Amino acid sequence: MLCSESLLQMKPFQALSADRLQWICDRAQHLHLAAGEVLVREGDPSQGFFIQLCGQITVSRQANGVDMPVGRHESPSFFGEIQVLTEDAVPVTLTADTETDLYRLTCKDFLEVLHSCREFERDIFRTVGDRLRGLQTFIQTREKMAALGTLSAGLAHELNNPAAALVRVLKDIQPALLELQRMNLVYGQQQVDEAHTEEWLTVRDQGFAAIAQSHRDALAQSDLEDALTDWLEDYGVAEPWQLAEPLAAAQIQPSTLESLVTRWRDETTELRDMGLRWLALSFDVMGMLKNGLEGAERISTLVQSMKSYSYMDRAAQQLVNIHDGIEDTLRLFAFKLKHGIQINRHYESDLPQIMAFGSELNQVWTNLIDNAIDALNEGNPDGNPPQITIRTCKKDSYLRVEIEDNGPGIPPEVQTRILEPFFTTKPMGKGSGLGLDIVRRIVENRHGGSLMLESVPGSTCFAVLLPL
Repeated sequence: MLCSESLLQMKPFQALSADRLQWICDRAQHLHLAAGEVLVREGDPSQGFFIQLCGQITVSRQANGVDMPVGRHESPSFFGEIQVLTEDAVPVTLTADTETDLYRLTCKDFLEVLHSCREFERDIFRTVGDRLRGLQTFIQTREKMAALGTLSAGLAHELNNPAAALVRVLKDIQPALLELQRMNLVYGQQQVDEAHTEEWLTVRDQGFAAIAQSHRDALAQSDLEDALTDWLEDYGVAEPWQLAEPLAAAQIQPSTLESLVTRWRDETTELRDMGLRWLALSFDVMGMLKNGLEGAERISTLVQSMKSYSYMDRAAQQLVNIHDGIEDTLRLFAFKLKHGIQINRHYESDLPQIMAFGSELNQVWTNLIDNAIDALNEGNPDGNPPQITIRTCKKDSYLRVEIEDNGPGIPPEVQTRILEPFFTTKPMGKGSGLGLDIVRRIVENRHGGSLMLESVPGSTCFAVLLPL
């Protein structure tokens, strides 16, 4: 049975009278947990106030289907007061690590004790504050790491394609260059007509320019490939389709080839079609270099976006271009946006820079855009294509950023609680309920701005106002 001496091991109970301590002992229900036994699960209703006298209990929360430890109750201790006071569901799972002895007070009995002694009440509320701050700090850190993990996965996905293209180019270009070098040596051993050679070089350079422009009509390109394939077959080139594609990419016409090969038609050696192969291979190499350069530029852009997004190597607070931060965030979300979500930008062109914590503002855009994507994945009531609209403007002494989606909207009863810490509409383990609380804290506490929400079916808009 619970005794007064056991309760006096914990500071808040030292403020209670002997009669009140005995009153608690008389009403407390004894519970015994075996190692591994669960006391309460995340999402359960409040079961009262618990006094733990021996043993150890682990506190955990679900994250992506996995129980993540967030704390531990060592004996002697007490817990459960937050849920009794708020009447919210239990936000954590409590599991005994060892044989554990507990005593439980009903919600009604705990509230009676709490309000009977001001000093006891003050100590309990101090404990509540410490525990909420600790849990909130832990989950905020996990939210940041989760956001970084999401962006890192997206960055890896986006880097994969240009990196793979660059690897293919480097593998394929070596044998192509060796073959071009061999052809040049073979041709150089002949009686070279410099005027005729210049014609080939002119056609090659014109083809290089056409490849560099790369603005082609797909249908016209296909027709040109067919025409070149027919001409190459008539000329007697083996596997003409392999030459037709790079020649068509360079916009080479069959009439041009006809003029170039006139003097080689009666040749019985490889010189008869070597010039055609040289030309096609030259265009092929140019195409490889162009693709490799585009891949390298894409990699450079993504790395620069990530560096800019995190504001590496820069002071925590600096002059920030809001549009740059939003665009960096969108580039890092490209892997999520490419599956049919349209981005509409309405940016005011002459917005001034503001003094801000750049990496923290980027976390604001990250959370708001990620929430919009999640909402659009639930469908949209008007049947229109999923869209995210981003607007920026200057309004009085504030810079205003709106992020709107045409998803299902947020019900009115949820809107009143959407910014509360730990409140989430996502399934258990999918959201911590701190994403929007972090947004609010960064905007309001760190930047002195404000966060507003308007939502109806088919339109949810978060507006961020930042002081100039």
